[in-house]
Amino acid sequence: MAEHVSIQPAEVHASLSRHLLTDGFKLVIDLAASRGSRVVDARNGDRYLDLYTFFASAPLGLNPPGIVDDPAFMDKLGRIAANKPANSDVYSPEYAEFVEAFARVLGDPELPHLFFIEGGALAVENALKVAFDWKSRHNEAAGRPAELGTKIMHLTKAFHGRSGYTMSLTNTEPGKVARYPKFDWPRIDVPAITFPLDDHLDAVIAAEERALSQARKAFGDHPHDIAAFICEPIQGEGGDNHLRAEFLQAMQQLAHDHDALFIVDEVQTGTGTTGTAWAYQQLGLEPDVVAFSKKVQVGGIMAGRRVDEVPDNVFAVSGRINSTWGGGLVDMVRATRILEIIERDGLIEAAAGKGDRLLDRLWGLTDETGGVLSNVRGRGLMIAVDLPDPQTRDTVLAELRDREHVLALPSGERAIRFRPALSITEEELDEVVAALGRVVASAIGSGVVGEAK
Repeated sequence: MAEHVSIQPAEVHASLSRHLLTDGFKLVIDLAASRGSRVVDARNGDRYLDLYTFFASAPLGLNPPGIVDDPAFMDKLGRIAANKPANSDVYSPEYAEFVEAFARVLGDPELPHLFFIEGGALAVENALKVAFDWKSRHNEAAGRPAELGTKIMHLTKAFHGRSGYTMSLTNTEPGKVARYPKFDWPRIDVPAITFPLDDHLDAVIAAEERALSQARKAFGDHPHDIAAFICEPIQGEGGDNHLRAEFLQAMQQLAHDHDALFIVDEVQTGTGTTGTAWAYQQLGLEPDVVAFSKKVQVGGIMAGRRVDEVPDNVFAVSGRINSTWGGGLVDMVRATRILEIIERDGLIEAAAGKGDRLLDRLWGLTDETGGVLSNVRGRGLMIAVDLPDPQTRDTVLAELRDREHVLALPSGERAIRFRPALSITEEELDEVVAALGRVVASAIGSGVVGEAK
């Protein structure tokens, strides 16, 4: 066996940069010392308050109680990690335990079909494959050409991944999909809400009508060829854009009126982030397919409703959708325990109250900063706030990180998005608000905001 090479924290960036583009955070995570919503820099011991959570994928933060302090569970996790079986063909008690926990904590009885895979983009990719297969067979049964059903309607400012199909849907930062071949699928404008909604309701309704008109035209221009409409219930990377339930319900009805599936991408909004297991449950929606990943620890889809109108859909015909591993078993074992803790501690329900508290405090900051902070928005713990322009946003983010030791991410053109763990405390959320207030006040005092305008 080759000698194990030990790389010291101070050497990590130099080592990685010889082979990788290392333009992420400059800290080096100490995976042993970090706890909950506190990330420790292995180079110097600095502690950061984590409102990033690995792109919203760590539901309990780092090294949560109930996992690392349970020797029997850690032993089980280690034993499972020695192998990576193909879950799609070789079944184990641990796999069955995960599926049972998922169905109990997150499942929707109207969406009984489950499929697991590695990552969010491939979850969405397989949701699209469900729709393509369904639409083709639906057309065939109706005496229409089975070759139709090749298009997916979607929104502007959407991010659905960077895999083969999903790049034709993603349209946030151009550099993420530029120069790659894409399909020319129908895209309609997103009627994003500006908050407070009451102050902007007429403009939002007008934007919704324009989007619905675009959707009707697209269905008319491509008869029987649109397999599905897909949306994020809250657009994440595109700017934390919220949509009214009335608009999403109208799009769902329009899709069904034209024999298309209604797909909801809950990769970022799912697993309790918004205060319910899934955001669609707060919006009066009845999706045919739901894509998920991130906090679930594995990617996948739930499906049912209209999908089952075609008896030989992909969940009934062997091999129509599949992957080697069908999601990683180690991730599933960890996820099983995470779901048990979420269920035991009522963390999904608690996310709604914590989020309301954070929203109220942020709205207070908008007054204190004279409107430098604006358009505060959120559901549960998926929260964002706008700065006047991209330069100011980037300056505030950098100061939050470097001076206040708070980790967060940009969203859209000028927003900061907060993605705390479900287990974050109200006191830690208050720390975030105080830190943001200090940074913005400093930016105003130093003239950074004025210069950026």
